[in-house]
This record gives sequence, structure tokens and C-alpha cells, in this order.
Amino acid sequence: MKYYIIAGEASGDLHGSNLIKAIKKKDEASEIRCWGGDLMQEAGGELAKHYKDMAFMGFLEVLKNIPTIFKNISFCKEDIQKFNPDLIIFIDFSGFNLRIAKWAKKKGFKTNYYISPQIWASRESRIEKIKRDIDNMYVILPFEKDFYEKKHNYPVNFVGHPLIDAIENTQIIDEASFRKEHGLEQQKPIIALLPGSRKQEVQKMLKVMLSVKDDFPNYQFVIAGAPSLPDDFYSSFLNQSTVGYVSNKTYTLLKHSHAALVTSGTATLETALFGIPQVVCYKGNWISYQIAKRIITLEYISLVNLIMDKEVVKELIQSELTSEKLKEELTKIIAGKDRNRILEDYESLKSKLGGKGASQLAAKLIIENA
Repeated sequence: MKYYIIAGEASGDLHGSNLIKAIKKKDEASEIRCWGGDLMQEAGGELAKHYKDMAFMGFLEVLKNIPTIFKNISFCKEDIQKFNPDLIIFIDFSGFNLRIAKWAKKKGFKTNYYISPQIWASRESRIEKIKRDIDNMYVILPFEKDFYEKKHNYPVNFVGHPLIDAIENTQIIDEASFRKEHGLEQQKPIIALLPGSRKQEVQKMLKVMLSVKDDFPNYQFVIAGAPSLPDDFYSSFLNQSTVGYVSNKTYTLLKHSHAALVTSGTATLETALFGIPQVVCYKGNWISYQIAKRIITLEYISLVNLIMDKEVVKELIQSELTSEKLKEELTKIIAGKDRNRILEDYESLKSKLGGKGASQLAAKLIIENA
């Protein structure tokens, strides 16, 4: 069969690549064209557009880039028609993908959604678009199944979280070699900094994350560089010898870290799955934040807390994200009761996520339902 897959950011590229591998195992004659990144291309997808050309963050940035967004939408429709797939698979990236899904459904294409839009967080009315335009939905968070089926009478498939497989399949070198390769101190415990993947986000988050560095002289702060950004982008943050940097090796960094400061997003769940206590950080554009605050109905912003339905990790959001509070919370998770409690809750979190094999199960069901 011919598959057209659309992912719009780094996490979608990761999950899309594992889905492509699983599809190719079950359908050896498959032809796959995709929007994504290097990982999806390496897995065997023919890349139509790289997510780096589409990663716009926040309401204001989206508004400024509307002409580009509409050009991408037009190109996507034309490209799908030329490729003429047997089915389309959308991965998260809801603003773009739901637009394409509406058009694709009218054109008679089979539509699948893998990794649901977070309509349980905001703009729940989008359920009507999903019911109308999506033939099959595959969800990765345990509470999403009840949300769709019990609240909205829309059947979905819970396949488990693909991060479990992604982490297990990642090759991780030993700690001594890792430290030597990246010029890190051999003895100091590492505090990982995961500031996000978009320029504005990273600049804002690293400024406050690094502001507490001197309060922890016995630890080495190490920045996780995002694959979507060039190494030289981080140079202004590395003018102090005590700050380390690794590019596109976040999982290895987490494996060898003692604690982490993490920008809200998928990275909070990745950090938890590695068993690393963390403080979740978020500070956005003031106007964008005010808009988001009025449409997002959740008590928490991190996936860890959402899945567990309680505060497992501390969230410092907007005005609460200050150097003083960050220092206070980081101190708590470096040692003591808070650290032990978090580690215990992480074990419960893992059991809720459904175990291994999400990509394989999703591929199996997508092919069976084609």
C-alpha cells in the first residue's frame, strides 16, 4: 500500500520514524511519503517537507507566518493528490493536520490519526471535526480512550505510548565515555537542561535555567541541543566553562543525569521515563500566554502530572518561573523526600502507559483497518 504521513515537529518525527519501521515490517511492499524530519527519512520515508520549515510557536508567531502556512497547506494538498496514497496518517500537529484531514476526507482518502490532538486540553469542540474527518484514531495516553469513547461516543484505539519503545531502542554509551566525548567533568553530577526545540522558546528558557547555575557549584549544568537548531545557536550560552552542551543526544544525557530542568512538553514525559526528577518550566510570550490561559482548561501542563492526575513534579509557569523559585525547587529534587516520592510516582506512571510495542500495534491496526 501507499502511505502518506504528516508530522510537524521533532517529537512527531521520532514517533513517525518508528511507525514507518513498523509498517515496513508488516507491509514490505509499502511506499511511504512523508512530512517530518531526518529520522522519518532514515526509516524509509520519502521526505516531502521538513518540519523545520513549519515549526511556528505561539499565537503571535503563527499570525506572522500565515502566508507560509497557507503555502504549505496548498503544497500538501497538491502533493497528496500526485502521490495518491491508499491512506493518510496524521501525527499530532493539529492546526495543520485537521485542515488537511477535512480536505482529504472530501476527496475520498482514508484518514488515520496517530497521537491525538490535545482537544482534552483546549478547544474541545474540535471533536466534531475529528468525528467528521477521521476514520480511525489511535491514542497514546490512557485517559484519552475514556475521553473520546465515554464523553464523546467516538471509538478509538489505545496503543500505548511510543516513547517507551523509542527509549528502549536508543543506543546509549556508558557515562565515562559520554562525559569524555563532550568535555564534561567526570565527577560532578549532571543537571540536564531541556529548554525546548524552537528558537524563541530556547532563548527564553535557558536564560532563567542558567540563572541558578552558580547556586549549585557541585553540579554540572548541561544543555540538551535540539536537532532542529544549529550548534552555533547555543554558543552565547556556553561562554562559561562550567556549562556543558550535547547536540541531539538528549536520551543519553538524561540517562546519566541526576536531575533536570525541563520545558513543558513531551520532554517532561521522556525525563520521567528515564527516572530523572525534574522541575517543569514554562514562560511564553505574555499575549500568547493570556490567550492560552483562557482556552486551556487543565489543572496541569505537564504530561507527567496529567497522566497521574496529581502533582508529581513541580510546575513553574509564567510569573512563577523565577530564579528564586527555581533554586528552591531544584534543591528539593536533588536529595531528600521530594526526590524519593517522585521516583516512586514515576514507577506508577510507567505502568499506566501500557508497556512496549505501541508503534507495532499502531501499524498493525492501521493496516488492518485500511
